[in-house]
Parts: sequence; C-alpha cells; structure tokens
Amino acid sequence: MPATRWAASWATCSASRFGWTRKCNAEPSRRMQMNSNTLWLIVQRFGAAIVTLLIVSIVVFAITAVLPGDAAQQALGQFATPEQVAALRTKLGLDQPGVVRYLHWLTNLLGGNFGESVSNAMPVSELIAGRFPKTLMLSATTALVSVPLALALGIGAAMYRGSRLDGALSFITLTLVAVPEFLVATLAVLIFAVNLGWLSALSYGGDVSSPWQFMRTYALPVMTLCCVIVAQMARMTRAAVIDQLDSPYVEMARLKGVSPVRIVLRHALPNAIGPIVNAVALSLSYLLGGVVIVETIFNYPGIASLMVDAVTNRDMALDQGCTMLFCSAYLGLVLMADLCAILSNPRLRTQ
Repeated sequence: MPATRWAASWATCSASRFGWTRKCNAEPSRRMQMNSNTLWLIVQRFGAAIVTLLIVSIVVFAITAVLPGDAAQQALGQFATPEQVAALRTKLGLDQPGVVRYLHWLTNLLGGNFGESVSNAMPVSELIAGRFPKTLMLSATTALVSVPLALALGIGAAMYRGSRLDGALSFITLTLVAVPEFLVATLAVLIFAVNLGWLSALSYGGDVSSPWQFMRTYALPVMTLCCVIVAQMARMTRAAVIDQLDSPYVEMARLKGVSPVRIVLRHALPNAIGPIVNAVALSLSYLLGGVVIVETIFNYPGIASLMVDAVTNRDMALDQGCTMLFCSAYLGLVLMADLCAILSNPRLRTQ
C-alpha cells in the first residue's frame, strides 16, 4: 500500500514536471508567434498606407487636371497670344497625354522634385519650405494646448460618470463637435477682435518678441482649432477610461477600499494609454482640415493658405504639392493611430 502511494505520488510529480517543461518550452514559441503576428500587422498597415497614398496621388492629379481654365493662359494673362500660350503649354508638358504627365509627375515627386510654381516663378519645394515652419508652429501650439486639456476633461468626466459635471461636459463637447470651424472663427473674431478689441483679427505669423505678442498672434487661430479637437479627444478619452473602469480588476480594487482617484491613476489609466494615444492621433488628424479654414479666415501665411492661393491662380504644381503634403501628414497620423492600437491590444496581436 505505501509502495502504491509512493508510485502514484511519483507519477503525479513527474507529470507535473513534464507539463511544466512543456509550458516553459511553449512560452518562447508563443511569444515568437505573437511577435511575428505583430510584425505582420505592422507591415500590412505600412503597405496599406503606401497603396492609399498612391491612390490619393492619382485622385489629386486627376482633380487638378480637370479644374476649369487653362494654367498657361492663367499664368500669361488674357493679353497673351495663342503662340505664347502654346509655347508655355509645351514647356509645362500640358500637351502630353494625362498618363504620361502623371507618371512624369510621380517620378519627380518620389525624387523630391515638386515642380515649379507658374504663378510665383519659384520651385514648389522652396515655397513649401518657407511656409511649413509657420504651419508647424500653429499645429504644435494647438496640440500643446488641446491634448492636456482634452485628457483632463475626458478623465474627469469618466471619474464622475453620471454626475452633473459629466452631463455638462458631454453637452459642451457635443455642441462643439457639431459647430464647424468657420463659424467658431467668425464668432471669435466678432467677440474678441471687433466688440472687445482684445485680440487681432488677422494673424500674420511673424516673429514675436514677447509672450503678449505671441498670444495676440496665435490666440484666435489656436482657440478655433482647439474647440473641435478638444471636444473629440475628450469624448474618446472618456470612453476609453470608462471601458477600463468597468473591468473586473477595477471592481476588485473598489471592494478593497481603494480611493477613486487612485483607481483611475494607478489602475485604469495605464491600461487605457493605448486607446488614448489612438484617440489623440485621430483627433490631431482632424487638425489638418481645420488648418485650411483657419489660415484662410485669419490670413495666416501657412501651407493651407498657400494651397488656397494655388487653386485660385490655377497653379497645378503648387496645388498638387501642398495637397500631397497634407494627405501624407493625415495618413501618417492615421497610421500612428493604427500602430498604437495594435501594440496596445494583445487580442489584435494574437489574431
């Protein structure tokens, strides 16, 4: 009888050791499979972004090619002779088939050559390089203001879910999302520039030598852009934090008597970092559309206003270069959001 018990005990221990060994051996292979799945998803996202950018280039070239008017006639003026217009069309390659012109333009674009602006008689790359720092300054200032504010509002609304504060924030964010940027900009100019006279209605984007001048220059454009971005980002942040607050481990922390602030900051917020970063990237992608409206209304000398001037002057090369730059930035932000979603979600990595 003792021998039988000893044999059964020995068999159980051996089986447990064998199972533990299989588990230890299976763990690296499982980790390698997860890494390969993650790498494959990232490669798929990059490939989809490249294909999307190629399709966007075709659409951009086709739309600019069918715009009404003649670029050569627009550049030379109404008093130009037909011979001069024909010579300029030949120089610009407008007399060639559309497919040939697209392939030539795409080849130059991949080589960093955006072409030459007809209306400005300058390379498009130089025009974009002169305006890009101003647009980058406006976008960076908006991001520095909107991201902390939106995160604070979203986390606060999630902590006090169902309260009057949550209801007020939800109403305000829904209202701001529904209001377009041009209406916000117009109301801001009427209130702060015309009636109160506190801020300037035009923003020239020049050098500022004091914080007060910087605030007067960028206050209204940044305020206009922040309204919609903060509202969208705050709502997505609230949803991400609430999704974590409904998890079983948070309920266990509540049963142990952990304070609500500690639950959010130490438990829910770290697990919601991935969705929050995804929300920030998607919200900042909407910034690109608002920049076009804001720079036009406030006469801000950025890339968006340069693109609007290119459309007005029928400058195809400049319009194509600015549009492709905006589309590339938008796809980059969306790609960053997808990568954050993949890296922060174990279920996506194992699918």
